[in-house]
Amino acid sequence: MYDLSTRERALALVAQGRSLNSVSRETGISRSAMRSWRTRITPLPRMERTPCSRCGPVSEPPADGASYSYLLGLYLGDGCISPGMKTGYYLRIACSDAWPGLIEACAAAVEAINPSKKSYRVQAVGYTSVVGYSRHWRCLFPQHGPGKKHERAIVLEPWQQEIVDAHPWEFVRGLIHSDGCRVTNWTEKLIGGERKRYEYPRYFFTNTSDDIRRLYTDTLDKLGVEWTHCTRGGNAFNISVARKPSVALMDAHVGPKY
Repeated sequence: MYDLSTRERALALVAQGRSLNSVSRETGISRSAMRSWRTRITPLPRMERTPCSRCGPVSEPPADGASYSYLLGLYLGDGCISPGMKTGYYLRIACSDAWPGLIEACAAAVEAINPSKKSYRVQAVGYTSVVGYSRHWRCLFPQHGPGKKHERAIVLEPWQQEIVDAHPWEFVRGLIHSDGCRVTNWTEKLIGGERKRYEYPRYFFTNTSDDIRRLYTDTLDKLGVEWTHCTRGGNAFNISVARKPSVALMDAHVGPKY
């Protein structure tokens, strides 16, 4: 969490005409956080950090910030929230059956954040939904709303952005494990007069929401990971990480989907 003096210093640097990129590199503060501080620089009162319209305010953000940051990435990629039969809500995260370790990691994150500490699984064709039931999902994930995520604005609350800033790799891992992949590309190079096959790994993240892609790339910027837009195949929604130092960082902190 950033104190008020840190917030004021960052905004003062921006007010001097400096770009958000340069201030972010100098201070380590994400551009998204500085954008949110332009609207409200003072933290919300503790008892109002995650308001719940149905059950009253939740007194604290999630204590396990790392698990929440990972689960937030999974939710933004492959998650949804729907009303239950009574007063609660179902959080569902769709996980491909091709990655059983991902299902286990997702269930552990749901159980860490769900106030009841419970989750269960629903089998479908080719995938498993990891499900948690709670009255609090709407306040823990205020990005919930009617319609598809790419058809509405997706903006993190200041308390969420602070958790992501404290646990950025977990957030990136959740996004990659939901809507990303690690692949091996190849090409042919002329070496010593011979054409030889050259292979290299890269990470892709694909999401049709401009806001979710921006959250991903803003976090990569903070972590020093170089990325590019990749429109190969006519897909305008791909973000690629291909440079060796950046792939090495992703391998060390994210890795494949188990």
